[in-house]
Amino acid sequence: MKLEDFDYTLPQELIAQQPLDRRDTSRLMVLGREKQTIEHRSFADLPAYLRPGDVLVANDTRVIPARLYGRKETGGWVELFLLKPVSAEPGRAHVWECLIKSKRCIEPDMRVVFDSSLSARVLDRTDDEAWRVCLACEGELHEVLQRLGITPLPPYIRRQRGAEAGCDRQRYQTVYAARDGAVAAPTAGFHFTPELIETLRQSEVEIVFVTLHVGYGTFQPIREDIVERHTMHTEALAVSPETADAVNRARAQKRRVIAVGTTSTRVLESMTDEQGMLRSGEGSTGIFIYPGYRFKALDGLITNFHVPKSSLLLLVSAFAGRDFILQAYGQAIAQRYRFFSFGDAMLIV
Repeated sequence: MKLEDFDYTLPQELIAQQPLDRRDTSRLMVLGREKQTIEHRSFADLPAYLRPGDVLVANDTRVIPARLYGRKETGGWVELFLLKPVSAEPGRAHVWECLIKSKRCIEPDMRVVFDSSLSARVLDRTDDEAWRVCLACEGELHEVLQRLGITPLPPYIRRQRGAEAGCDRQRYQTVYAARDGAVAAPTAGFHFTPELIETLRQSEVEIVFVTLHVGYGTFQPIREDIVERHTMHTEALAVSPETADAVNRARAQKRRVIAVGTTSTRVLESMTDEQGMLRSGEGSTGIFIYPGYRFKALDGLITNFHVPKSSLLLLVSAFAGRDFILQAYGQAIAQRYRFFSFGDAMLIV
């Protein structure tokens, strides 16, 4: 399967740079898979397309302020993008895998100072892109990152170096985010407000949560021309017994299970066995879903509009069909939908 078959041309002005004032005023494109229908609505209309007994499965990961700017002891600027913790050491030292940007070469034992409460020492390289660093922290690392860190927005959202818009810390996060660990957000959940969630629950739509700590791999392009050669980075996940029970009851009773986002989809498909039973537990996944994949857990999907030739576009194409998805994207461009993380949404049922 050729990656070029999942390309499309997007006008740059349709890449949303800021969120809308209110989350649920984003547009909603509704795709009917069976009859290949396309409707154009507002996200606030979502309850009209859900049924009593439907189960929405959302990702409750919380994005950490993972981008740090500091200086080497020689004075040069350095950017660290924390990816995932490797271990914690005595004396409030923490080993993390990260990306490092610097005008000069990065070398082991290089020290970077962020302020008097946080510094980093480069340990070694983990692969062609990432490094391991040891963070020395005065106080709780979580609190220090909240003070010094910057929201790790995707590269297509433009901000000045070392700065974030006043809304970024709040809006590059779902309203139900609960578990720290992601360095990229599950953006399909951005459109939900507390009021909309309450409306859905009053309509007897069940909302449950899984966790997938989204990693930097979600930003990385597929570099293989042949789709099947691509390998996904692994990400930590968790499914509670309560969520597994809710999903398994729904499937046994022929009620619909609808994933909020590609990250929730990857958790469900990773933790569902061949008999269609969702297992609880913690672990990691590197599942790569592309056309030809047989879904075990989903009846519907809420998602945003994705980058050309990305693993996310391949996933939604696997669920709804490549031709149908590209037709829908063509309509979205013609009707000036907003694209990517802060953009509009799609419901596929």
